Amino acid sequence: MASPPSPQPSVDAKELSSSVGKSGSIASGKDVESPPEIDRIEERKALWKIDLLIIPLVGMYYLLSFIVSEPHPNIGNARIAGLQKGLHMTNQDFSTALTVTYVPYIAMELPMNLLMKRLGANVTLPLMVTLWGMVCACQGAVKSYGGLLACRFFLGALEGGLFPGITLYLSQFYKRHQMQLRFAMMFSSTSLAGAFSGLLAAAIQNMDGLRGLSGWAWIFILEGTFTTVFGLATWVLIPAGPRDLKILTPSERDAYTAALAEDWSGDADADGQEEDAFSWNEVASVFTNAPHVLISLVMLLFNGVTLFGLANFTPTIVGALGYSATHTQLLTVPPYACSFVVSILCSYASDRMKQRGAMATIMSLVAAAGYAIFLGTSNMHANYGALFLQIIGVYSIAPCLSTWNANNVQPHVRRATGIALAFVSTNIGGIISTWIFTDPPRFHKASSINLAFSLGMATVSLFLILFLRSVNARKREIVQRLEKEQPGGQWDSRAERRRLGDRHPRFEYTT
Repeated sequence: MASPPSPQPSVDAKELSSSVGKSGSIASGKDVESPPEIDRIEERKALWKIDLLIIPLVGMYYLLSFIVSEPHPNIGNARIAGLQKGLHMTNQDFSTALTVTYVPYIAMELPMNLLMKRLGANVTLPLMVTLWGMVCACQGAVKSYGGLLACRFFLGALEGGLFPGITLYLSQFYKRHQMQLRFAMMFSSTSLAGAFSGLLAAAIQNMDGLRGLSGWAWIFILEGTFTTVFGLATWVLIPAGPRDLKILTPSERDAYTAALAEDWSGDADADGQEEDAFSWNEVASVFTNAPHVLISLVMLLFNGVTLFGLANFTPTIVGALGYSATHTQLLTVPPYACSFVVSILCSYASDRMKQRGAMATIMSLVAAAGYAIFLGTSNMHANYGALFLQIIGVYSIAPCLSTWNANNVQPHVRRATGIALAFVSTNIGGIISTWIFTDPPRFHKASSINLAFSLGMATVSLFLILFLRSVNARKREIVQRLEKEQPGGQWDSRAERRRLGDRHPRFEYTT
């Protein structure tokens, strides 16, 4: 493997030199004040309370997103239930309907993440859920292909900021190496959604003909209506940030906020001071001074192709094995159920070991094995077994990659930009996925591409591990030099750590 590129760009040496130069050799005690002592018992109490409130809320948001919206399963289930036939659509029309959703979906990811800083997650998240639930329900009333395209466009525009917004939101509440397990609890709702969506669709399509509507129309109407109601209900429940949690006592709130600041997590220091105001320079810095983010975008693109390909086409793949529509819906359940368990276990291990790349590499190879088996045999039972490996691998990689990226970008505006770009890349992969399932029933083209991309994820993951380790080694050298040259200097103040974020030499990247 080629040696990693120079790590120098990830350490903002120019800014550090400027800061040290301004401060002189020794900063005042006020500038380099010691961090407050943290009551770990109060911190743990706060963590339990936050888990009990935040994870079910965002998990339900994403569960509903994955069931009712695009790029997710319900349009695949509706296709099996007769959507394509009812609207006289060709296979190409169906792929176009998927693609139309991705364009506004991608376009809204960065603006919504930046807007969340101004309006607060307690406004932007429930607003998005309520509005795209309403649009989803409207899909049940469409009578033409053009009407479906219009609904899919607005669905993408309204839901585009949800997943990056949730990721950014979780990064405000959890330490860097507590986050993957919590993210997986939320994201694994996609595995449950894949299972539940099949069961729900199998039941709802039996309503075919009720009130003159097709079974596929009822799938959209019922799922969209429930989402709208849930979105409205959560306006009064979801807090803007850790300091707004009314369920915490003052001592728990202080201890928890201080612990987040100590870990370079959250969006405020221990004293509640915001890390950064909005700055276009910080947005641009992700492109010019965050090579680790740009490298991770390659993996996220590959993961988008495999993830959304399975999300949109699993019912079609299973149906191509020769089962009835209802049997097909039910057979999509076991692989997703297994994926839920494996993803949680992998994320727990990843947090405990403080490692992201190793787990991403392993699960990429698991997915690759599934695609290889699917390509290597036409045996129906082996193909169904291969689908287990594909879904388990692909759905376990996503929490690794998303938290790996979020762990390594600070402060808030820079992190919001990096997270949004990650999901832009993932959804570009989603666009690709809609056009590669063109040769049923074996889908040789799609399986070959997904095999290559799974192996690509493993390769890039190993490369990024080596790169970040070299950057961390370089940072440790800089810290040692600065401690000798400028002991107690402004470069090591809390204000400077907030300002530089991951570019500060004290910040160690998660590998």
